[in-house]
Amino acid sequence: MNKKNPKNIDRRQFLKVLGAGAVTASALYGCRSKEGESAASGIGEEYNGEMTCRITPSTGDKVSLLGYGCMRLPTVGNGSARESSDEIDQEAVNELTDYALAHGVNYFDTSPAYCQGKSEHAMGIALSRHPRNSYFIATKLSNFSPDTWSREKSIAMYRNSLKELQTDYIDYMLLHGIGMGGMEALKGRYLDNGILDFLVKEREAGRIRNLGFSYHGDIEVYDYLLSRHDEFHWDFVQIQLNYVDWKHAKEVNTRNTDAEYLYGELVKRNIPAVIMEPLLGGRLSKVPEHIVARLKQRRPEDSVASWAFRFAGNPEHVLTVLSGMTYMEHLQDNLRTYSPLVPLTDDDKEFLEETARLMLKYPTIPCNDCKYCMPCPYGIDIPTILVHYNKCVNEGNVPQSRQEEHYRKARRAFLVGYDRSVPRLRQANHCIGCNQCSVHCPQNIDIPKELQRIDGFVEQLKQETL
Repeated sequence: MNKKNPKNIDRRQFLKVLGAGAVTASALYGCRSKEGESAASGIGEEYNGEMTCRITPSTGDKVSLLGYGCMRLPTVGNGSARESSDEIDQEAVNELTDYALAHGVNYFDTSPAYCQGKSEHAMGIALSRHPRNSYFIATKLSNFSPDTWSREKSIAMYRNSLKELQTDYIDYMLLHGIGMGGMEALKGRYLDNGILDFLVKEREAGRIRNLGFSYHGDIEVYDYLLSRHDEFHWDFVQIQLNYVDWKHAKEVNTRNTDAEYLYGELVKRNIPAVIMEPLLGGRLSKVPEHIVARLKQRRPEDSVASWAFRFAGNPEHVLTVLSGMTYMEHLQDNLRTYSPLVPLTDDDKEFLEETARLMLKYPTIPCNDCKYCMPCPYGIDIPTILVHYNKCVNEGNVPQSRQEEHYRKARRAFLVGYDRSVPRLRQANHCIGCNQCSVHCPQNIDIPKELQRIDGFVEQLKQETL
């Protein structure tokens, strides 16, 4: 089913280009099942080369435990296409894709909504240079806006994904952002318009190999869809899971249910879990210094982020863990973690639970920088304001009392960083409380309330004379 591409490269050339002569032929292109292999009855684990792989029960796919999230593709300005309007650096995307494939990664997750609508196109170019049976592509029906809920527009979005990805079938297709907008949105986007039935028929026709959904918040919707598993036969479900919200989701994500419950409901039905937000929106890679010291004391050679990825990949019903890797060093660090995965011991799990409880003492705002709240009709840069606040909390630069020893330094760091990160006309003091943002927030943050709190804090710091 692969479209011809004049830029296809053969295996020998691929190894030469990557300088990967030491990579065995079996490791090249990851954990793909050999033709003719029967599907597994459960979610197994296999080591092919070095990358840890898991098996999809419905199709027998051998999927790399590390999945490549394509929301943060690199730009020509050396940034991320999630945060920047710069053009995607296609050469860098190709290089990262080639390196990932050469080192066992075979699951690539994209969406029509990622990178300002350009992610699928860039990944179509990068992946189509390789044999179609050497990778699994996951994409989504991202019909968030009510003006895209019609059957015609939803089907057009799906077909455009096939075109952009230069393929005539999707390995893993998701209903995107289930839970956002509650049951009303679920009915409008997928049920009343017959789109879910359409996607089921596409799976029957082979144009979709695995069908699932990504969950973002309203537990009623999650439980409802799982209650109809016998009807829809979900092949996988994507959930948020990390060592903080395993037991403490309600403390860090005000709408979300604990990941332990979400995962447990999938295990009951033998549905594989695809994991998003293993780093909790980056917060588990940018932890306070005393947490860094705690993690480094236990495993000095491991990165802070690797603890979160080990936790996310440890449960046996986890199929793959997504990471949005903009830079080569991110990819290489994650490859070290999963090539192969070193399972957590019971002591490790208790250690991370204690670490989670320590982190909850820091009052960060549960913003994952998803930008679904944008654009603000009044031009406020909501995600950057919240991210700056969280960064200062984690670095100890949110001064609470003038009696603190480092108060002067922390005050300056907060104010100077705020002005540098957020232009004056886009700061929190311009919020009028219209609340058009909160209804789109997967974490159910009361955004106007948080902006008002941050603005009050900023004004207090500015007015103080030292």
